[in-house]
Amino acid sequence: MFRDETTGKAVLRDVVNATIGFERLAADLRKPSKSLQRMLGPRGNPSTVNFFAILQALQKRVGVRLTVKAAQEPRG
Repeated sequence: MFRDETTGKAVLRDVVNATIGFERLAADLRKPSKSLQRMLGPRGNPSTVNFFAILQALQKRVGVRLTVKAAQEPRG
C-alpha cells in the first residue's frame, strides 16, 4: 500500500515504462510524452483528470487495476 504521492507516481511511472511506454501513452491520451513524464516525475502534479486518464489507458492496454482503500489511523 502506498501512503504518499511521490511513491505512487514513481510506481505508476515504472508501470508505464515497463509496459506501453510514454510514447504510446501519449498517443492514446493525445498529450505530449514529455508532459506525461513530468506529471509523473518527483515534482509533478497531475490533475485528477490526467491521473485517471493514465489509469484508464493502462487498464485498457495492459489490464492494470487500481484499488482504493481508505487509510485507517493507527490506534493507540
